[in-house]
Amino acid sequence: MAQIREIKKRMIAVRTIQRITKTMQMIATAKFTASLAWTKASRPYTDRIRQLVSEVSAAAGDVEHPLLRAVGDSGRVLILVVGSDRGLCGTYNSNILRMSARFVKEQIASGKQVDIFAAGKKPVSFFRFSKMAVLETISFGDKPTFDEVQQLAERLMDAFKAGQYSSIHVASTRFVSNSRQTPEVVQLLPMAMPTAAGAATSSASYEFSPSAAELVSQLLPRAVRVSLFQAFNDAVVSENVMRMVAMKAATDNASDLGRTLKRNYNRARQTKITTELTEIISGAAALA
Repeated sequence: MAQIREIKKRMIAVRTIQRITKTMQMIATAKFTASLAWTKASRPYTDRIRQLVSEVSAAAGDVEHPLLRAVGDSGRVLILVVGSDRGLCGTYNSNILRMSARFVKEQIASGKQVDIFAAGKKPVSFFRFSKMAVLETISFGDKPTFDEVQQLAERLMDAFKAGQYSSIHVASTRFVSNSRQTPEVVQLLPMAMPTAAGAATSSASYEFSPSAAELVSQLLPRAVRVSLFQAFNDAVVSENVMRMVAMKAATDNASDLGRTLKRNYNRARQTKITTELTEIISGAAALA
């Protein structure tokens, strides 16, 4: 009897968990659909800005700009780690956090000082647990706006131009497709100027007004802002799709476990009924 009650309690608990994970899956699906639309909407603009930088820089030749090279060698590196505020999203946080920790250790081993900016509660908890100091905590929520990211980008560019850092990197998850999200550490500053060979080739000749060098000086800060905004958008959509997949797997596992528990419950109940019938028949036979 005790075994039947225990199995029944587990069945109730599994059904409750299944309802919760199913609801979380539906919420994650809705957020993924919305965030995917934002990411797809911003990606053409990001790609076009980068293409313009390539084309104009190829025509400008050697360009001098504060964002293209560090002021001296400060020996300090900044890494912005983009994670999530919540868990239950599979390996989303663990992948990028392991890569970020490995990058920090490599930089320290090379004799550099590393400052960490953490976007999200999970990166903050991870670095504190790993005894790595977090210089600043950033939170943009589920829908980062361009104005918020632009303010952060301006601060990073100002710190780089002032010579506080020799390089600035962004650790985030790049969204490739629904089934593929790639964690990566990308150098944001100094920007790598595309070469003429790598720029888009065209048979047409261009006349620039203002000059190509002036255009590059205007495009570079904008490219930094847009690239950082795209990194945040990719991180959000990657988080949502991985949470959706994780919750679907949890729901399926709860369903399988529920069927197993129901089968065990029926077997235990049938065994109990059979035992009671055997006792009744044995008792009646003894009285005959």
